Amino acid sequence: MLNNRENRGNLIILSGPSAVGKGTVLRALLEEYNDVCYSVSATTRKPREGEVDGVHYFFMSQDEFKDSIENDEFIEWAKVHNNYYGTPRHYVQETLKSGKDVILEIDIQGARQVAESFSEGVFVFLAPPSMEELKSRIYKRGTETEDVIQTRMSNATKELEEIDRYDYLIINDEVENAVNKLKSIIIAERCKI
Repeated sequence: MLNNRENRGNLIILSGPSAVGKGTVLRALLEEYNDVCYSVSATTRKPREGEVDGVHYFFMSQDEFKDSIENDEFIEWAKVHNNYYGTPRHYVQETLKSGKDVILEIDIQGARQVAESFSEGVFVFLAPPSMEELKSRIYKRGTETEDVIQTRMSNATKELEEIDRYDYLIINDEVENAVNKLKSIIIAERCKI
């Protein structure tokens, strides 16, 4: 039987500035397309209203997170906006071995670390249609102080300079369009020889 790829899954990395809509695009993708597994990240950030431990994130104390770093339990981790975020290694490795694709929703720093250990990963940069739109999205969240918003905007300007390190660029102008493009990338990567 012909098989155009090994039975190993692809690691898809969805990355971009804060508030660009990574979570929204990913949720919409997972609602209509179940051929990819989402890797839940760990964080020391406080849960937002409606977030559930083990579903949206694994919420950890700073001490727990630092112990996991020392035990090499993360594929990547970063301190972003004064909180730690990381991707649990065991889940990702086991899911890829089973032949399923895994998608990570991570920040730019984390994507750099993943590139060092998973160079065969598929790196997708989600960008805002404009900086004004990005700022508007952060304000609409209503969860950030003015200082945090300014920090995120400053970081976003620097993060946009990283686009050339990625395999694909998707402009998140409309969620449906972004989801269709992301799904097309995942399918195309499965068809690679």
